[in-house]
Amino acid sequence: MSLFEHKEFDQHEQVVFCHDKATGLKAIIAIHDTTMGPALGGTRLWNYASSSEALTDVLRLSRGMTYKSAISGLPLGGGKAVIIGDAKQIKSAELFRAYGRFVNSLSGRYITAEDVNIRTSDIAIVAEETNFVAGTEGKAGDPSPHTALGTYLGLKIAAKHRLGSEDLSGVKIAVQGLGAVGYAFAEYLAKDGAELFVTDINEEAVNKAVNELGATAVGLDDIYGLDVDIYAPCALGATINDDTLQQLKAKVIAGSANNQLATPKHDQLVKDQGILYAPDYVINAGGVIHICSEAANFTVEETEKRVRGIYDTLDNVFTRAAEQNRPTGEIADAMAREIIANEKKKKA
Repeated sequence: MSLFEHKEFDQHEQVVFCHDKATGLKAIIAIHDTTMGPALGGTRLWNYASSSEALTDVLRLSRGMTYKSAISGLPLGGGKAVIIGDAKQIKSAELFRAYGRFVNSLSGRYITAEDVNIRTSDIAIVAEETNFVAGTEGKAGDPSPHTALGTYLGLKIAAKHRLGSEDLSGVKIAVQGLGAVGYAFAEYLAKDGAELFVTDINEEAVNKAVNELGATAVGLDDIYGLDVDIYAPCALGATINDDTLQQLKAKVIAGSANNQLATPKHDQLVKDQGILYAPDYVINAGGVIHICSEAANFTVEETEKRVRGIYDTLDNVFTRAAEQNRPTGEIADAMAREIIANEKKKKA
């Protein structure tokens, strides 16, 4: 199959395959759309089963970044990058510098930042070879606190629409994934008195949530079938699929993970099951807002205001979806595309 016939190819402007023999770097950079501005998106390091799987992921993620920035009112386009390999084995300063040279070769069309298995210290090495980075120490820094805050606020407005109240006291929430974002998000929920059920491949993180947040630990595959009010996916994507939908008893899906739906059809299937879904790129936009603050010179107050605006954006999405009897993801996509189309008209 060629790139242009790939099921996730959505008129991407540019897809770059990067290889450096000396360091073993294998990476893909996808630039989806730069109508609103340069493409911003993090770099993910993951041990994909195949390069085909990596390509599918980066195409989906970059498109999501376009929509995320547009619906958040940011002067940015959408892009994403993936580095293929086991983070415990391939990470090296030489590899990140090689990657930085590839980013630099795009002359600012793509700005990178941290993502799964990439830390600010790694991005600092990338920055030795290119200025087209964001989220570095001493500047914007780690975006995860703002991602967690936005996700928490998004969950509250989702609860208000589907459960009748944003008061989370006693609300049962299944949190899948306790990384930097997932754990901080869970802390907000625990403070509000939610009853938490948590899982993660990292047993240490699970034990910490049990001891510090009073959470109940569950198995990795048991998280889906719990009798809870809200399912919060905060790990990797595609956890909402044919198999898990048969198990879900939750009335709300609201979490920080990207690409939560396995396929676009699951947007409708979730709606048909009576579940209110908070579109992932809307609810988790706090991170890109945080990163944009560095590129656009937002004040701390302006950044916080924009992150808190996720609550209102989702309120609008949910209201339109109810009025038009359409899936929430479809509504969010339409809103984002409308913003981009209007910008193209201005530039015409």
